[in-house]
Amino acid sequence: MRLNNPNQNHLLAALLDAEFDRISPYLEPIMMRLGDVLYESGGVLNHVYFPTSAIVSLHYVLENGSSSEIAGVGNEGILGISLFMGGNTTPSRAVVQTAGHGYRLKSHILMEEFNRAGPVMRLLLRYTQALITQMSQTAICNRHHTLDQQLCRWLLQTLDRLPTNELTMTQELISNMLGVRREGVTVAAGRLQTQGYISCRRGHISVIDRIGLEKDACECYDVVKKEFARLMSDVRQRQGVK
Repeated sequence: MRLNNPNQNHLLAALLDAEFDRISPYLEPIMMRLGDVLYESGGVLNHVYFPTSAIVSLHYVLENGSSSEIAGVGNEGILGISLFMGGNTTPSRAVVQTAGHGYRLKSHILMEEFNRAGPVMRLLLRYTQALITQMSQTAICNRHHTLDQQLCRWLLQTLDRLPTNELTMTQELISNMLGVRREGVTVAAGRLQTQGYISCRRGHISVIDRIGLEKDACECYDVVKKEFARLMSDVRQRQGVK
């Protein structure tokens, strides 16, 4: 498989040959750099994005400029669901959390496929339900669970989208994602390191004991993972996809 291949995105890989052949000439490979803003709150969606190796964080931004993550999207999904849900703008900001690659597609191309009211529409609506579950569970988690539990959940969700146990991530960036003070993340990460779950060095986090993280994470991680698996359980990759 090439370093960047559309089939590394699970939704693109799930399209039937005829559907993929119609949109593949219009898929534009792009580099997603750390901190890149793919769209701003209230911005018009001219493109949708399919990450392959990058991870993008969806943030809700308050009037005073502060924000926190409401969901993450990696190689399992698509950015720009507001487009086919009936609007041309989105209330969230999309920021690249983990640098990597992806593809973008002009909005009108996706809408032509969606409006065929066939397999593409059903696939995208299922994914959207899974994403809404993630957003809902994130809101509950931020309100009712400890920072240690939130950090465990966030680390596990990030790991699920990466081929490695190494995260290029600063504690300041994590605090922005969770909407908490950096000092709180430093203390929580220190506890996880003392327990032998992770190892932290400047700008990097290595997960040593994933089972330990899963044990200490709240129920939110498992709820989202099971719902996503349930909704996408019968989605298959195209024949011949590597």
